[in-house]
Amino acid sequence: MIDRIEELERRFEELEALLSDPAVIANQPEFRRFSREHNDLTPLVQAYRRHRKVLEDIEGNRELLSDPDMKEMAEEELQALEEQQEQLENEIKVLLLPKDPNDSKNVILEIRAGTGGDESALFAGDLFRMYSRFAEKNRWKVEMLSCSESERGGYKEVIAAIEGQDVYAKLKYESGTHRVQRVPETEAQGRIHTSACTVAIMAEAEDVDIDINPADLKIDVYRSSGAGGQHVNTTDSAVRITHIPTGTVVACQEERSQIKNRAKAMKVLKTRILDTILQEQNAKLAADRKQQVGSGDRSERIRTYNFPQGRMTDHRIGLTLYKLDAIMQGEVSEIVDALRTHYQMEALQAQSEAA
Repeated sequence: MIDRIEELERRFEELEALLSDPAVIANQPEFRRFSREHNDLTPLVQAYRRHRKVLEDIEGNRELLSDPDMKEMAEEELQALEEQQEQLENEIKVLLLPKDPNDSKNVILEIRAGTGGDESALFAGDLFRMYSRFAEKNRWKVEMLSCSESERGGYKEVIAAIEGQDVYAKLKYESGTHRVQRVPETEAQGRIHTSACTVAIMAEAEDVDIDINPADLKIDVYRSSGAGGQHVNTTDSAVRITHIPTGTVVACQEERSQIKNRAKAMKVLKTRILDTILQEQNAKLAADRKQQVGSGDRSERIRTYNFPQGRMTDHRIGLTLYKLDAIMQGEVSEIVDALRTHYQMEALQAQSEAA
């Protein structure tokens, strides 16, 4: 393992030299590629260098144990340093795990109202606001691609693109069924109703990921319409694209330009097809695992938001937080970090069992 890390450290130093080379700086595609690789290696190299320094300090303190005047202080220092050593070794093991190639990608977020009628649509709107505010806190860009609004507010369906650093890495465990328990405004008896929405987080497809034959596409254009059937413009700017081999259908009418709507619809179409391929691959991998936790299956109930109790429970990892108001305002970092840590530990265990 040490040989592997030292090899990566040498590559890190090589990249630092390349990134200061004027010829590389002038070649923007190459510069971006090297920058991405450098960013990926930075946490590992920094942790390894801290670990190396801690080992040096441990050795120095052990030499002081023979000095009666320094022994007590050296023992205290040693205990703290050995704890640091263990923490850093665990951190390095996690950083050495094979990376998900999609982690650095942007995502397409889809939220669909499920059981619960109007209340489900309102909750879909709440979830979209939650993710939008979380995106703001991370300085990500959110772009609405398509939506179907409910008459009482919220969305029957909302699709958006989220762009920024490590978006998929942070949001990929959000896919699944989100359940809400609360008293609807229209409920005269004060009874708690349960409704649900499905969330899909899909790594945005790039041209290198998937190639679609134009002959496999059926493209329809029609007039955009808003809620209640009112026409929002007088031209056939809305676009519906059907991928004939898979039966995947995407419609977009958010823009007044047919060209822009077509581009957005194609982005979603490619992402959905790529996501279907990845889901099939993951299902095959999961079949070989002893445990399948948090598979990303769209039908899997992953979380409950209980408004009367101010409680959020993630059922996959048994995490319960009593700060629902803050969570719905986009304070979801604690949930995201707990999920990432859980699955990293699970991957480490699987790796050790396979060794």
